[in-house]
Amino acid sequence: MSKNGCFGEWVVVPPETVGIPSKAVLNFIDELEYAGLCMHGFVMVRYGKVFAEAYYAPFHADFPHRMFSISKSFTSVAIGLLQEEGKLSINDRICDYFPDKLPAGGVHPYIAKTTIRDMLRMASPHKSTTYKLMQCDDWVKTFFHVEPVRYPGTSFVYDTSASHVLAALVERLSGMSLLDYLKIKVLDKLGCTGEFRWLTDPVGVSMGGSGLICTLRDVTRFALMCMNDGAYNGQQIVPRDYIREATSKQIDTCLQYNIEERQGYGYQFWRCRNNGFAMYGMGGQLAICLPDYDFILTTIADNQGIPNGVQGIYAALWNNILPHLKENKGSIPVDKKNAEMLAERISKLEVKPVEGSKKSAKVSEINGRRYILAPNQMGISECRLEFGKDEGTLYYTNETGSHQISFGIGHMKQQIFPDINLLSITSAAWVDENTLHLRSYIIDELPGNVNMSLTFMDNTVTIAMKRIAEDALKRYEGFASGEWETV
Repeated sequence: MSKNGCFGEWVVVPPETVGIPSKAVLNFIDELEYAGLCMHGFVMVRYGKVFAEAYYAPFHADFPHRMFSISKSFTSVAIGLLQEEGKLSINDRICDYFPDKLPAGGVHPYIAKTTIRDMLRMASPHKSTTYKLMQCDDWVKTFFHVEPVRYPGTSFVYDTSASHVLAALVERLSGMSLLDYLKIKVLDKLGCTGEFRWLTDPVGVSMGGSGLICTLRDVTRFALMCMNDGAYNGQQIVPRDYIREATSKQIDTCLQYNIEERQGYGYQFWRCRNNGFAMYGMGGQLAICLPDYDFILTTIADNQGIPNGVQGIYAALWNNILPHLKENKGSIPVDKKNAEMLAERISKLEVKPVEGSKKSAKVSEINGRRYILAPNQMGISECRLEFGKDEGTLYYTNETGSHQISFGIGHMKQQIFPDINLLSITSAAWVDENTLHLRSYIIDELPGNVNMSLTFMDNTVTIAMKRIAEDALKRYEGFASGEWETV
């Protein structure tokens, strides 16, 4: 392992420099595409050297991306630093730090026994995330008020509210926000960009389990520090013993569905096959570290709703890169032809638009037609489509007013998505002569997507919508039918 590894200036070397054929990286990209994954970017590092970096337009190296549960690993590191300062021990009971959050009638015995370590290794007494089980703006309070279901420290259950309380603990003991604390203690020392944000709960506590927004490069820097036992550029930034414990198996995860998730869990870090560990966020935010091969893969993506989407990233890594990590310890001759093909391929990567035909005879019939819809669960009362040469716009009225979604045909179009006012990219295509498939990806702080099909038969339209995101897009789910307005 490169104990003193760091990037300094961000420079990408040829893959062959670190023993990986350019063709292997091309095959990795091909497998991701064949699996239908929606990738936003990836970085590969070996021996502390970046040998592959790619982004799928409109994403780029400086794009601040929502990292979801990768946040948990950052929160864990902050806990380790506070323990080093003597402000806590991970064997302390969490209730001792939050007497103001406990129920007036007394806390449940299971919660009273819960330690910080229990929470770090996802062995809290709850069955799931408590702020999703109790209506309360104070998410920290819900952890102490929701009825627990088991003894703490006994079995693994993924509980993001435990991570949230740990973030609150960091803020309570440090006297500053979680992000400010990490900037001073870690991120500035890694040479991070400053393109950081951290979302908060309704009362202002940092969402320690899911709220981090930053660039892929900065996650990669953080991952390298973790794989190097907390050291970076010759400086011990995070206590060595803590980071070794955090990235080692601390609890069994045999009941998880995916094979990678059954390898065990540390302190807010997952274990994975090939003696690795990972930071893992919903949809394909990953930092996979393989210390035995001094290798890191970091990714950003939106594979929400794609079965085994995250497992598909692991599969592409194991199938295409791992064999060369095992075989080659040093450099190999540069394959000039494939190196040039790789550079060209990376330069042309983009989030794929909807597949289908760019044309339909139906366009001339429906262009500009106003449809009046029957009452429906989405609250859409009327709509119309207007088409240009290689783009179009869906106009519609719902309970919040009149809106429009512009889309490219055969390409993406960028805009602010209605109702939630977040950046999105949208494309559409005809899947048959009568049905237009339209898909919007939200690429802002709430990654997700909305899929729509609009089927036109005679003078009618039927709209089907499915959203894959949090509740902010709940009105974009369901069915509606109607007829065009007669003059």
